[in-house]
Amino acid sequence: MSVDALGNPLQFLLTGGQAHDITQAHELIAGYESEYVIADKGYDAQAFRQSILERGMIPVIPPRSNRKEPHEYDAHLYRERHLVECFINKMKQFRRIFSRFEKLDTRYLVFLHFVGTLIWLR
Repeated sequence: MSVDALGNPLQFLLTGGQAHDITQAHELIAGYESEYVIADKGYDAQAFRQSILERGMIPVIPPRSNRKEPHEYDAHLYRERHLVECFINKMKQFRRIFSRFEKLDTRYLVFLHFVGTLIWLR
């Protein structure tokens, strides 16, 4: 998922539980203009960082511990990533989301959008 600077949802993309987050990274930032892209270590890939730089944005992604040449990042700005975690916590307050009663991913995605709308309206 992607959120704005206030922690409001912008986009949801579903993947299988076994899929890595980086597979959807390019689609999560497509169509958005911002100064920074803040993400966790799961999004630390050279190709993704390069695509962020080519779009004129600054990546704020800490390096993975196994990276041979760690890169610099703004640790103070990275603290703002807590907004994503706070939004996930707000989503989990809705029983139908955290329990995932829906068997089909399209229906689950509809409920994610519905709850995201409710959070926007608060």
